[in-house]
Amino acid sequence: MKGIFSRKTNLFGSDTQLQANFMMLIVTMFWGSSYLFMKMGLDSIQEFNMVALRFGIAFILAGAVFYKRIMQINLKTLFYAVILGTLLFLVMSAVTFGLKYTTVSNAGFLFSLSVVFVPMLLAIFFKVKPEKKVIFGVGIAVIGIALLTLNHELSINTGDYIIILGALSYALQIIFTDKFTKNVDSITLGILQLGVAAVWGLIFTFLFEQPQLPSNSEAWVSIMALSVLCSAIGFIGQAVAQKHTTPTHTGLIFSLEPVFAALFAFMFIGEILPAKGYVGAVLILLGVLIAQFKFKKQIFGKKFNQSVEGSKIMH
Repeated sequence: MKGIFSRKTNLFGSDTQLQANFMMLIVTMFWGSSYLFMKMGLDSIQEFNMVALRFGIAFILAGAVFYKRIMQINLKTLFYAVILGTLLFLVMSAVTFGLKYTTVSNAGFLFSLSVVFVPMLLAIFFKVKPEKKVIFGVGIAVIGIALLTLNHELSINTGDYIIILGALSYALQIIFTDKFTKNVDSITLGILQLGVAAVWGLIFTFLFEQPQLPSNSEAWVSIMALSVLCSAIGFIGQAVAQKHTTPTHTGLIFSLEPVFAALFAFMFIGEILPAKGYVGAVLILLGVLIAQFKFKKQIFGKKFNQSVEGSKIMH
């Protein structure tokens, strides 16, 4: 992939950064489509079986690309991978089960709350005082959740609850990943966590389900898209692109994931939210952006500085 990022210019940054940003946009689009592919696959594949197949195939593909790194594995990396892979298994199991009872659009916007949960968990467990912008962003996001999920009886359906729990688990994974990648090779760690998640999926499949391969073309499309596009290529693309762009651009592009999820749901399965649902979705996205970016006004002009609180590691 070195040839992809070869030319540079001095006009409005570099061709390298523009290419990296475009690659990040493609990766985010793949991740946004993952909710649709999971929904498709659930018609014929059980939940844990889907997790096992998705991450098993992704592990094999990513491992084949970065096999030299895998050969240099050490016990510390393996230990960290077991923790992160277990969290990844919990996250994706929650999302997969949640999608059985909620819409693709709801899942996309609710899962994006993981970015809001990160500073909240840091405040609770590590005594890191949240900034005012985070508190403000959380408040807006909570209003958005109410509009997006509450029905006429003022109750939230089971699927939405499960997706929110998945987002909370993913926030934990982001925090642990940030701690662990300071001490080991991040790409090797990322690949190994895919394998660990696949193993957990396989174990739970044998315990609670009937293990099977996809039985029809739609199921195969779902699994291969999740494995190749959303996991293997998504991970490799992120790893390559983030070396050539800024955290600010990365965080902003990642925030488009629920937008892509809602767009694909509308295009391919005709999913339409009620008016208050769209208002809630916009408020959630706005809350995520406010919590994620820091704006500093200057006396003259409208320049601002943005910093990302945390970025996604794997989807």
